[in-house]
Amino acid sequence: MRLVTLLLVVAAFAGPVRAGEAAVSEWVHAGPDNKLVYKTTPAGDRIMDFSYAGYMGGGVAIPDVPVKRKIKPSGTGDDAAAIQAAIDELAKLPPENGFRGAILLAPGTFNCSTTINLNASGIVLRGSGSGSSGADRTTLMLSGKPHTAISARLPGPRNRQADDATDAESAVAKTSIADKYVPSGALSFTVADAKGFAAGDAIQIRRPVTEAWVKFMQMDDMTRNDRRQTWIKPGDSTVTERNIAAISGNHITLDVPLSDSFDSRFLNPPGTTIARIAPPPRLAQVGIENLHIESPPQEINHTQAHFTAIRMYGQDCWVRDVIIDETMNSVGVGGRRITLQRVAVNRKAKHQGSSKPAEFAPNGTQVLLDRCSVSGDNIWYVATGSGVSGPIVVLNCTFHGNGRAESHQRWSTGILYDNCHAHGGGGGGGIELRNRGSMGSGHGWTMGWGVVWNCTADSFIVQNPPGALNWLIGSIGESKLAPRPFSDAPNLRGGTEDSLGTPVTPRSLYLAQLRERLGTRALKNIRYDSERDIPADPPAPPH
Repeated sequence: MRLVTLLLVVAAFAGPVRAGEAAVSEWVHAGPDNKLVYKTTPAGDRIMDFSYAGYMGGGVAIPDVPVKRKIKPSGTGDDAAAIQAAIDELAKLPPENGFRGAILLAPGTFNCSTTINLNASGIVLRGSGSGSSGADRTTLMLSGKPHTAISARLPGPRNRQADDATDAESAVAKTSIADKYVPSGALSFTVADAKGFAAGDAIQIRRPVTEAWVKFMQMDDMTRNDRRQTWIKPGDSTVTERNIAAISGNHITLDVPLSDSFDSRFLNPPGTTIARIAPPPRLAQVGIENLHIESPPQEINHTQAHFTAIRMYGQDCWVRDVIIDETMNSVGVGGRRITLQRVAVNRKAKHQGSSKPAEFAPNGTQVLLDRCSVSGDNIWYVATGSGVSGPIVVLNCTFHGNGRAESHQRWSTGILYDNCHAHGGGGGGGIELRNRGSMGSGHGWTMGWGVVWNCTADSFIVQNPPGALNWLIGSIGESKLAPRPFSDAPNLRGGTEDSLGTPVTPRSLYLAQLRERLGTRALKNIRYDSERDIPADPPAPPH
């Protein structure tokens, strides 16, 4: 089976895709004028425009920020304090065009026993290289008690800069959605009263969790070991952050499409609230680049204290050209408009236990993982948390080992796996958008309106939730049915499959959407020549 799968992969992805050699998706394809044509459901839902994911909202080149400070490794002592002092010194400078400058770490090994905190906007922490040669490689070698190598966030408790804050006092003005149904992928809707709102306002779209919706989702009867499990508690909300692009009467147009649908049958009362808010305080224009991060091998369970690599909570930030060895739960991001580009996580020490660490946790909105990779066993390559609103794009990424890229828990929406490859020993590499039932603490339906586009994997589990779709399009690998875990129910119906086993055009959905919205220059800004500029064969993992 493994050999057959590999032969299919080589046959399908060998050489560039030409007109007539690939299938055409019924859900998204180029029309006679070369514009993308989208199929909609009877209610108007469609595959969303994912091109808004990434730094500055997609299609913007990551800047090359001038160096203001240089640091050499001490060779014998702990270097974390020296790096932190340089950051703190730079933080006192006034920003110029949004940037305070870059700190350049010389080639060599910097011993770090404590976390390096990037806690002011406009600062870039740059190494001299992440490659294997010591002559041009900057390594942060983690030592001492387990800790995070680099934390990029504003100082203060995390919950005061949370992306999903729903405090009533945070709203400057409020209204509610008046439409009976707002489809996934929509850019606009009608509200009861737009007074108090204006173009440019930051808003939260607060979708209530009602008993009626939980029952409709068949999440009201979960048990594990004879104990009731709670998926999402009625009275809570899922939150989408957007800005208003335009207002006409009571009709509001957004800056970024919606990743979820809003059905008044299950949300009224109390209805979906639109709240004008003060923009959340976030770190901005911060980068981490050209580094190698390494920790001691960790053959332990992730519930034990462990070394991690990067935590980033911000807006318009990036991590690029970083190689990470042996950390666990390695990269977590939150906020808005963040790019992770060419970030590789390599684990040789096998994680212990059935509960797994997530090596990439893209828990913000408009997040792009581009040409990233994970190599390791018994891990989640990528996993989303609870209530995350897309677009989240995992583009041209490669995963090796016994693991899964999955939506992990409690109704996140709007993820795209685009030209990703997941393969492991014994057929253990998979991509999943599914109902996890009572796994974890009642993770239940994990993802709605997600897309797996032109990917290869040993296996896929893609399932359609009630009232929503998840698409498996143009992808190669075994499509599996699976029951809701910890239940006696039969296998759930599969997702919405289209051209399974045969890749479709456009080769990359994200790049095609980006080109259509912003032009070919936007592709070149993120170092792609065209939407067909995807490697024919999965790259080997970096070392």
